[in-house]
Amino acid sequence: MPYVNLKLYPGRTDEQKREAARRIIEVVTDICRVAPGADFPVVIEEVAPDDWKATIGPEVEAKAANRYDQ
Repeated sequence: MPYVNLKLYPGRTDEQKREAARRIIEVVTDICRVAPGADFPVVIEEVAPDDWKATIGPEVEAKAANRYDQ
């Protein structure tokens, strides 16, 4: 079952977050062939720009082998 954790700067509305989660679920369900209607979490965490480098930077480096970019 998928689990998606989206981290971004603060400032998005709840409506924007819900729409992002909806679209993520739609795409992951399609590409990963998840059963339609399956319940999987999309967690959205806000990280302040001043904290980004210290908190997200090390996390991304630690998971470099699992990173997929465009």
